[in-house]
Amino acid sequence: MEALACHPLDTIKVRMQLSKRARMPGAPKRGFIKTGSEIIKRETALGLYKGLGAVLTGIVPKMAIRFTSYEFYKQMLADKDGIVTSKSTFLAGLSAGVTEAVCVVTPMEVIKIRLQAQHHSMADPLDVPKYRNAAHALYTVVKEEGAGALWRGVSLTALRQGTNQAANFTTYSELRSRLQDYHGTTDLPGWQTSCIGLISGAMGPFSNAPIDTSRQGCKRHLPSRGRVP
Repeated sequence: MEALACHPLDTIKVRMQLSKRARMPGAPKRGFIKTGSEIIKRETALGLYKGLGAVLTGIVPKMAIRFTSYEFYKQMLADKDGIVTSKSTFLAGLSAGVTEAVCVVTPMEVIKIRLQAQHHSMADPLDVPKYRNAAHALYTVVKEEGAGALWRGVSLTALRQGTNQAANFTTYSELRSRLQDYHGTTDLPGWQTSCIGLISGAMGPFSNAPIDTSRQGCKRHLPSRGRVP
């Protein structure tokens, strides 16, 4: 559900980050809504879901690796009494983010961004893009550029995922601990847990937006058809 709800926003973000027109001197700035409406106008609403297949394929192993590695690193960094400090939580989150970036996120996002960067109408059968779907994009990238191309930009992705998860897990743990101390109980109301998740989830993107913009440029390879304007 998260992928279905957030993927259109991610597609718009990628188009804004990769747009050549926006970087031209004197060019009018296109906002979030304008970019989204242009995608729908030119490519239909289905254009907002380009690359979704890659996300859905990678989200299960990504989450499994994220939380499994986080718990492993957290226990490894705990003191002799089993207490995990804020510093240890930060380092565990950082390590978990780097682990998921190398194992899953980088190849998944290389394919996703290739698909999102294509400008073609998904409702027109005659408008054939270079990459037809996630599986075809994977095959084409490996065939034309070698398997190493799937890890293009891995250092920036590891930096982004590492800082993202470090901020995420640290913020969540600290806010939850403070609220538990304030209420004198480990059981928090559902709305407070939701607020903690919302705040901690926002901390990562706020902390690494410049890294993400640089990362998109490393992973995009303009197809021969459907170039990004």
